[in-house]
Amino acid sequence: MLHNAALDKSPAPRLIIGRPEFALIGITVLWGATFLIVHHAMQQSGPLFFVGMRFGTAALLALPLAWPVLRGLTGRELLAGSMIGLGIFCGYTLQTWALQTISSSTSAFITAAYVPLVPILQWAILRRRPRWTSWVGVALAFAGLILIAAPREGLSLGKGEALTLISTLAIALEIIFISLWAGKVDIARVTLVQLAVTSLLAFGLMAPMGEAIPPFSWTVILSACGLGAMTALIQFVMNWAQRTVSPTRATLIYAGEPVWAGILGRIAGDRQPATALAGALLIIAAVIVSELKFERRGKD
Repeated sequence: MLHNAALDKSPAPRLIIGRPEFALIGITVLWGATFLIVHHAMQQSGPLFFVGMRFGTAALLALPLAWPVLRGLTGRELLAGSMIGLGIFCGYTLQTWALQTISSSTSAFITAAYVPLVPILQWAILRRRPRWTSWVGVALAFAGLILIAAPREGLSLGKGEALTLISTLAIALEIIFISLWAGKVDIARVTLVQLAVTSLLAFGLMAPMGEAIPPFSWTVILSACGLGAMTALIQFVMNWAQRTVSPTRATLIYAGEPVWAGILGRIAGDRQPATALAGALLIIAAVIVSELKFERRGKD
């Protein structure tokens, strides 16, 4: 067996977890923590102000990286960054708004449902036919959402759950927009534009939506600015680690985001009913299954 393995030129499955994988696990833990941080911050701030501060901080941190090439900003990059920024704004604002009324664990579990939605929306928008595993993922995610809603009378989603579910569509569209312009634009310039557009939309809509600037609070300032810094760090680590980590392997690691959010939420006192935990497991399974690829092997 050892002799045959030595003669086989195809690379063996890589089971060892190296620094890139540990880095992705680390940012997944950070992702899971963001839900709890936002949930607590929403007790003292409105969602638009918080999103504006969060992504404004991230834009300021991204500015030094984009500044040397900023003069080359094209109309296509401005359009791409604006469209992606619109998706980020809708997704994160709805998610943040919902965290005023639902727990961090519930938000994370429902948000994870965006993964199986991406290939379905790609089919509708980009005409890229999804794999059969994508449909299985959607079915599992739907079943999971029903179980999360089960504690409520009539299996109806509450306002917070409904807003979070809508936010998954915006997040999925954001990913599709990124895919649409991938390889056609400068990453540094587009990243700066999308972060800045998200922040400007949030601050600009505060007055029309009737949201006032909250009283000064170190909790809000440190949470928003800290999450902005985490956003910049997460993007950097993802770009570095995914040069050597396959998309499927990375997605399996990212599937742990709601798990970490659930663990941290439980430590903070969030107790989910058994049906909601079962629904969360189905959504996590949906994330994993939707990214699996089965290839037919030729005969030896």
